Amino acid sequence: MPYLTITSNKVLDTDSNQLNLLSKTVASGLNKPESYVMISVQHNPDMLFAGSKEPLAFCELKSLGLQISQTAELSNNLCTCIHKLYNISTDRIYLEFSAPARSMWGWNKKTF
Repeated sequence: MPYLTITSNKVLDTDSNQLNLLSKTVASGLNKPESYVMISVQHNPDMLFAGSKEPLAFCELKSLGLQISQTAELSNNLCTCIHKLYNISTDRIYLEFSAPARSMWGWNKKTF
C-alpha cells in the first residue's frame, strides 16, 4: 500500500480534488491501483528550511516494492504536482522514499 504524507508549514487545502490528484500521481508513478493509495496532509507551522519560514513541504512516500529506478520520475512528478496545487517552490520540497519489507507492513489483520 503506497502511503504519501505531506507536512508543510503552509496550511494546505485538502479538498477531494487535490487529494485525488495526489493519489492519481502516486498510483501512476508506482504502476499500482489507486485503490491501494493513502494520502495524508499535515500542517506544522514550526518548520524552517534554509533559515526561512517561506512555504515548504517535507514528503514521505512509502511503498512495498518501490524501486530506486522509480524515484527520479516520482520526485519530478510529485514536486510538480505539489507546486501546482499549493504554490510551494520545488526547491523547497524534500521527498523521502522508502520500501519497507513486506513483513513490516500490515493490513486486514495480516502482513503482506
